[in-house]
Amino acid sequence: MNKALTALVFVVLVLTGCAGVRLVDSQVISFAPAPVPTGSRYRFERLPSQQTNPQAQAQLEAMAEQALSKVGMTRDDAAARYSVQVSATQNAQQEVLDPPGLGWHLGWRMGRGGMAFGHGSLFPGLDARTTYWRKVSLIMRDRSTQAVVFESHAVHEDPWSDSEAILPAMLDAALQGFPNPPAGERRVDIEIAR
Repeated sequence: MNKALTALVFVVLVLTGCAGVRLVDSQVISFAPAPVPTGSRYRFERLPSQQTNPQAQAQLEAMAEQALSKVGMTRDDAAARYSVQVSATQNAQQEVLDPPGLGWHLGWRMGRGGMAFGHGSLFPGLDARTTYWRKVSLIMRDRSTQAVVFESHAVHEDPWSDSEAILPAMLDAALQGFPNPPAGERRVDIEIAR
């Protein structure tokens, strides 16, 4: 009996621990054509399109500032050697799923989407889901030459709408390996709290 109770407690602890985090898996590609010394100072630069919604851009830049500080960069608007442009794009797409097998369907069915006569599903809303596709980009330039010294993009897709929790993890993923990231596209996993 003690072994069964111990096993049950172990399973509950494992499941509870897994329920406390969520994985943000991003596809990342980075380029570092010139060295960036650790501890360098930067400031944010905005494109004209990013100035149309200054509150949203300021929120994104605050997230990027935290991610950049983790890799040793310091924000200093007055004495910055580098400029950083950060952007984020999000698209939501509704995907229609095959209807669940439960419900009142009288008649006949044919093909993937099929034809059905009668009433709909017992559980409305289970036949569709929204998927969110996001992309963050960081471009760092040497202010004296305007040459790009670092560029990184991270893409992530999931069913969660809480961008405020997901974008910081994507920015961390985009900066993984900074200032000398691995070559080529890679998957970067970041765990966040639920």
